[in-house]
Amino acid sequence: MAEGLVRRLYGNSIDVSSAGVEKHGLDSRAVKVMAEIGIDISSQKSKRIDELPNLEFDYVITLCDNAKESCPLFPGDAKMIHVGFPDPVELARDEVDEEKKLAYYRRVRDEIAAFLENFPGELRKPREE
Repeated sequence: MAEGLVRRLYGNSIDVSSAGVEKHGLDSRAVKVMAEIGIDISSQKSKRIDELPNLEFDYVITLCDNAKESCPLFPGDAKMIHVGFPDPVELARDEVDEEKKLAYYRRVRDEIAAFLENFPGELRKPREE
């Protein structure tokens, strides 16, 4: 969800890549709640950090505690930032009502969006070529 939100909010001014510590596949509920706000993430792929291209990152932002604990070192001078958001999969795990499950996803989506909208100004500046 975060990758889709960054692309929507910042377009080409931020080159974003997302990955996790494990592959889980594309979550259909995440796709659905993102589509509700006009963002299509259906073509995004679940991937592990070691599958990202060999790039030097300016920032590595972890969004869950598991990622923070498991995040490898990245080459270069990447600034590490951790902002813990609840995992909507875990929040919805014991819920039987589908609409209530989606409410957890919407909540996390909106929390991530609020964080990204207020992200430090230095990241919002276009990259220097």
